[in-house]
Amino acid sequence: MADKEKRIVIAGAGSIGCYAGGCLALAGRQVALLARPRIEAALRQGGLRVSDLEGRDRLVKPEQLAVTTDPAVALPGADVILVTVKSGATQEMAALVKAHARPDAVVVSLQNGVGNADRLRAILGQRTVLAGMVPFNVVQSADGELPLNVHRASHGKVMIEEGGLAGLPDVAGFLNVEGLAVETHGDMKAVLWGKLLMNLNNALVALSGLPLATELADRRWRLVLAGQIDEALLAMKASAIEPARIAGLRPALLPKVLRLPDWLFKLLARRMLAIDPEARSSMWDDLQRGRPTEIDDLQGAVLRLAEKAGTPAPTIQRISALVRAAEAERLGSPGLVPEKLQAPPAGPRSA
Repeated sequence: MADKEKRIVIAGAGSIGCYAGGCLALAGRQVALLARPRIEAALRQGGLRVSDLEGRDRLVKPEQLAVTTDPAVALPGADVILVTVKSGATQEMAALVKAHARPDAVVVSLQNGVGNADRLRAILGQRTVLAGMVPFNVVQSADGELPLNVHRASHGKVMIEEGGLAGLPDVAGFLNVEGLAVETHGDMKAVLWGKLLMNLNNALVALSGLPLATELADRRWRLVLAGQIDEALLAMKASAIEPARIAGLRPALLPKVLRLPDWLFKLLARRMLAIDPEARSSMWDDLQRGRPTEIDDLQGAVLRLAEKAGTPAPTIQRISALVRAAEAERLGSPGLVPEKLQAPPAGPRSA
């Protein structure tokens, strides 16, 4: 079977999944999207518009898309399964893959957080599961807009573990297509913990309601992010975890760069600020839609590590509590100011 005849299933076709699936379909790969009813209806009606920061703007017509809400339809023929659901749905998706997919299908986790590949392996047993990391943001068009547009709003290469299956030993090479750069990395644990450092900013975007570029350009917000990263690096060091470089910087330098004056930060951190001006975080989108966020797999992962290592993490604890409160209220982003996110000096304090 030729590579292009191998079948890819996007297991959880939201923003990242639709973007990856769209790029792969445009490159001639055989792709099926397992999606929510809202996404399925939009794709069947108007197709999928795939755009990016480099100026590509391409359309996958409805008749070119295989999309379904039924895992029993999507999964049985898969050679490669890209898991793109939110972290909280990982175990549910793993059970569906176990029930419906072939035992020799390769499963790739393209999810936030550091533990999803292990969760998949715990349920899928001897099946091949590869950890992966998506470095970029994808913005999805508003409900009702047709065609559904997924726009890659920042740069970066997808990283996955080396691995494959008979007839497809190089999964990364198979997935590496125009608009979706994919390569292997020898230490995915370091990559995932490095990505987590920057993902700590997702909550700040969610709580502020600001676009990512606007929020990062404001030193007051960067000070809060730097405080979180300091706490995370302390817990990682105590746990003998060495995170990979982020945006070309050694992780230890990241808080220092974030604390620079705005004018100097803009000069030195151009790569970090190369973001579509309207891009926000997936956590902001979750709050807007009244869905559970990934706070337990981002800030929560650091809090668990810090507790085990015996290191303090008051800023992260405060931000986690504020996101959980916003989840419970189901009113979208609370639009907080940076000063509201600082950890209380002592004792409990209301949000």
